[in-house]
Amino acid sequence: MAQGAADGRALGRRAVLQGAAAASAAFALPAIGCAPPAQARGGRPSAEWGVQVGDVTTGSGLVWVRSDRPARMTVQTAATESFRNARTWHGPVVGAGTDFTGVTSLRGLPPGEQIHYRVTLADPDDPRRAGEPVTGTFRTAPMKRGERVRFLWSGDLAGQGWGINPDRGGYRIYEEMRRRDPDFFLCSGDNIYADSPIEASVQLPDGRTWRNVTTEEKAKVAETLAEFRGAFRYNLLDENLRRFNAQVPTITQWDDHEVHNNWYPGQILDDDRYTVKDVDVLSARSLRAFGEYFPIRTLRPDGHGRVYRVVHHGPLLDVFVLDMRTYRNANSGNKQTEDAQGILGAEQLRWLKRELSRSRAVWKVIASDMPLGLVVPDGKTRFEAVAQGDPGQPLGRELQLAELLRHIKHRRITGTLWLTTDVHYTSAQHYDPARAAFKDFEPFWEFVSGPLNAGGFQALKLDGTFGPEQRFLKAPNRANTSPAETPQYFGEIDIDGGSGELTVRLRQDNGEVLFSQILQPGRVGQ
Repeated sequence: MAQGAADGRALGRRAVLQGAAAASAAFALPAIGCAPPAQARGGRPSAEWGVQVGDVTTGSGLVWVRSDRPARMTVQTAATESFRNARTWHGPVVGAGTDFTGVTSLRGLPPGEQIHYRVTLADPDDPRRAGEPVTGTFRTAPMKRGERVRFLWSGDLAGQGWGINPDRGGYRIYEEMRRRDPDFFLCSGDNIYADSPIEASVQLPDGRTWRNVTTEEKAKVAETLAEFRGAFRYNLLDENLRRFNAQVPTITQWDDHEVHNNWYPGQILDDDRYTVKDVDVLSARSLRAFGEYFPIRTLRPDGHGRVYRVVHHGPLLDVFVLDMRTYRNANSGNKQTEDAQGILGAEQLRWLKRELSRSRAVWKVIASDMPLGLVVPDGKTRFEAVAQGDPGQPLGRELQLAELLRHIKHRRITGTLWLTTDVHYTSAQHYDPARAAFKDFEPFWEFVSGPLNAGGFQALKLDGTFGPEQRFLKAPNRANTSPAETPQYFGEIDIDGGSGELTVRLRQDNGEVLFSQILQPGRVGQ
């Protein structure tokens, strides 16, 4: 607790902007509280880290903010920017226990409407001592089928040492995504790279220098709660991301780099950079910081609750957010003939089958933090995702996927498609039992996007068990290409309100459409 308080008040010391000495005036960093603690307590609370909204439905949403000191959070919502006839929501007192972050739940909102909101932070003992309000906006999900839905997805931010580069205008992909004016953004994991320090500069193969904004917490791998909090806070130094957050709600999931590359429960790290080797200890600290820094309805700021959930976005769409990290078995050769735990765990698989069966949405997006048919290695003999390269009948973690796909077919669950990231390139795979070793399923699509701001990597091999055919691929030809060398990627989903037709577009960071696919509603397989 004392560590958290020191972290909140001494933020000015820790945000050492070594890489931003010559940053342009257009690249604005938060005014991060350079006053010493005694003076900070005497001022007014400030919310320089911006605002976020998460898990928006037809009538609800979660508003997030971070203060620079203990403060009472208050939210006002209205139909217009003038805030006439505003409704007031009294939020929590934020303090060191949550790294001065807080979330206020909004309920009873009008469906399908633009909501304007402003967050005010005030001295808990004197409400007259309030800081400047921070404003944002979002759209609630539509109640009627006739209204269009658009959302984006991607993942992998500040990976492999490629952080906020002021010479390039920071995370500029977020500005391109903001211009698309989506209803929400699905972040499919690797929101931070807790195991990838950010150095002030990196030499590129062509002789250029990549410069990073740096902070004390990101100078090493994250082990303490304060360091995990600092890793999540690092990305909010970027103006593009803060502007994006103020306009676009998020649905956020996590993956391995929130803790350590390719981690699984019970693992003891063989990594000399770490003094804390027990990954269960590290993951608990990361999950707590994750819950503090993202508004997620099923996860409390103290790290209790769960990441997997379904977010209902009106009659056209349900988003099933998976957690393929917390409940998995150990990475292995992945060729077990029986595997009840798999990559989801037995309880999460039961939940997913039950909720898919209950869903009445036209489209059921399964947000998977790991790809299905791409062979993701973990060393020379172990595998990290579902597939293991054996094109025969399902083995290991493939057994859970086979059970789920069989359930979807036999329950005649229509409109399913899979969205993922993780592999640092973009592709589209179509799965068909006519090409597969396992036959008891209906055809489906898997679309891959990302990274947002991380290294690009070569394409992975396909596993033939479920009959994938790669209809599109764009990937670099070597490992860890910087964002200055190869594009970054995001995906876009448009659902027509009248016909229910769904269009997938794979885009790169300048907005260019690389691939598109139209899917028809009401079908078990596509």
